[in-house]
Amino acid sequence: MKTSFGFSRFAAGFSNRKPALGLTAMAGIALLGGCASLPNSGPTANEVINSEREQVAKMGFTLVDVTADTVPVSERAALMQTGGLEALARDGRVDLLGPGDVLSVSIFEVGVSLFGGSANIGEGDTRVFDPTAKTEAMRGVVVDDAGYITLPYIGRIKAAGRTTEDVRQQVIRGLRGKSQAPQALVSISENVTNTILVGGLVADPGRQRLSLGRERLLDAIAGAGGVKSPASWQNAVVRFTRDGKTAEAYYNQITPGSAADLPLLPGDRLDIVHMERTFTVFGAAGKVAEVPFETENVSLADAVARAGGPNSQEADPTGVFVFRFVPDATAPNGERPVIYRINLLKPSSYFLAQRFMMRDKDVIYIANARFNKTRQVVQVINMLFSPVLQGMILADRVNRANN
Repeated sequence: MKTSFGFSRFAAGFSNRKPALGLTAMAGIALLGGCASLPNSGPTANEVINSEREQVAKMGFTLVDVTADTVPVSERAALMQTGGLEALARDGRVDLLGPGDVLSVSIFEVGVSLFGGSANIGEGDTRVFDPTAKTEAMRGVVVDDAGYITLPYIGRIKAAGRTTEDVRQQVIRGLRGKSQAPQALVSISENVTNTILVGGLVADPGRQRLSLGRERLLDAIAGAGGVKSPASWQNAVVRFTRDGKTAEAYYNQITPGSAADLPLLPGDRLDIVHMERTFTVFGAAGKVAEVPFETENVSLADAVARAGGPNSQEADPTGVFVFRFVPDATAPNGERPVIYRINLLKPSSYFLAQRFMMRDKDVIYIANARFNKTRQVVQVINMLFSPVLQGMILADRVNRANN
């Protein structure tokens, strides 16, 4: 009798709560109807493939399933293009004078001379060759903006675009008829024309003088003390400028003596810059982040692991995508978008993921599992109805205790 009465009270209580349960049910139905708007880590694999048809037509991107035949060219082969540097190669001289150069001119005479002093060759050389020989050393002779130098008894001499030997011969010709058996030596005290500039992340930046030994690009970097932090052998980029044109290449891809290791010419400029390579991870991964390469090559397997791998409760391992712009001369902007898809439920995919090399600015997306939305709806229903059911059970227990 007691049990029957308690059950009647519980049923009556349940009956009295019908309006509230009805409202709750209506709210649940509304939430079920709007399940597409539930928070999510991103689209499913099918949504990635099927929902962008309009954008496919506009952007022209393609979807490629990664197989042994479609694994793209490795990162090392793709990014280490040195053609831009090689295109700047040209012949040139490093022994011509120009404005700003400072010369040292020594004039030697025998017999009656225009100049006084004992004859000597080179600084500190006091050997006398002839009692009547005289010398005059003129240091600090600057090539002016117009390319000329001015010497006593000779006047203006064209120096720019000529060698020191050309100037020496011109000096001798200018003294003939004015001096007895004139001779001359011309050397460069300070070279401005035949120099390059090395800047950026090197240990000793500044101007370097070129010699007849014909220094190359890597020689200049070594002469500047090599690259310094944060640049390193893996991420340093050589930015080279010649004749107003600039090209870039990764430092570790320029082989000594190769076509990219350009013989330097006056006026060249090179800068070492730090260009960190990164990839970005989105979707149902262990973490969403921008990840630096840190090493020269990073495979897709490495990249997924660095991101914490697919989330075991949210991810669809059949839908791991890599979004990439691939150079294409036929495309409007010189590149076309490609989506690579790999299915990590296939054992062979783990071998392919080791051969698939990431490139700078790649985007990895790990698709959301299809069951996630259903699971989220169930969670919402539990959140809605669990407090009501618990309240009913608690009320029944209280009624039983009172009776």
